[in-house]
Amino acid sequence: MFNTQDLYIINIYFPEESSDGFYNEPGIYPVSKLLSEMLAFSEKWQGNYYKGSWEFQFLTTLKELLSKENLKKFSIQLPTKDDQRLNAVTDRLRNQLHEKLTLENTAKESGMSVRSLTRLFQTKLHITFIQYIKMLRIIRAMELIKDTDLNMTEITYEVGYSNIAAFSNNFHQLTNMRPTEFRVMSRI
Repeated sequence: MFNTQDLYIINIYFPEESSDGFYNEPGIYPVSKLLSEMLAFSEKWQGNYYKGSWEFQFLTTLKELLSKENLKKFSIQLPTKDDQRLNAVTDRLRNQLHEKLTLENTAKESGMSVRSLTRLFQTKLHITFIQYIKMLRIIRAMELIKDTDLNMTEITYEVGYSNIAAFSNNFHQLTNMRPTEFRVMSRI
């Protein structure tokens, strides 16, 4: 989304067994450096691996680590639609994230009325403009926290907040953890 790193979706299927409830619900989870390296190591593998092979043992270990790391599921994701006008607006927002973003200015820059832009977000994405900006900023902050050594004050300003308390509170509201907790968890 922000061109910091590529997003990889990896599906690993295991024979059905009685398992921890962790595996019963799909979700988005931040992973530790260890799990990230394990996934990177196995990403070029293709095909089926059966019990007894070292690949199967490796993937079983990865599966067990997932449930043991006490990962916190994120319900934060940006809605998207194939709408040319909306995509132009959301691209502009991503590129101007560090600036003060208002509905009025964004509508004007997009050649729309405030009412039309409001309706576009409501009908296409089912969220408000403000909700979208908030989620966009927090997702970008998560990327910066995980992928850079910027301190929290620098990240606060980089994602468009003018005060660290507001940033921390919004981050907590959407992720159920503070930015510093997320940094510690993402660096394990």
